[in-house]
Amino acid sequence: MYRISHRGNLRGKTDQENKVAYIEEAIAAGFEVEIDVWFLNGQFYLGHDGPQETVPESFLGTYGLWCHAKNFDALDRMLPFGNIHCFWHQDDDFTLTSRGHLWTYPGKPLAKNSICVLPEQFDVDPTECLGVCSDFIVRYV
Repeated sequence: MYRISHRGNLRGKTDQENKVAYIEEAIAAGFEVEIDVWFLNGQFYLGHDGPQETVPESFLGTYGLWCHAKNFDALDRMLPFGNIHCFWHQDDDFTLTSRGHLWTYPGKPLAKNSICVLPEQFDVDPTECLGVCSDFIVRYV
């Protein structure tokens, strides 16, 4: 089962979300990490509500990252690179990642190939899914 930290969070939301050092801590702890990626003015950025911290393209290919494109240009720039695992979604029920996994919107029906996102918000048991993405990912070890 994939165990994916939502924006680097291990034990709840913090103001460190989507920051490189925080993400690297989650990876070092043995988790994969969903990050929010923007592309503006020829540069990649991390940030949920808007671009905050610049990152080199090479960082996005780090093993274990699930790159959530936050604007069209980010998706368009990441897709051609086979080493960047990326996807686009807003409030659709599910989307396919660039590696063929079902990224499932919180609270929506799950399939065996689903990544169950934020199960703590909907009291969902993700054990029958391909993976789980949570702000409290340590609960799923």
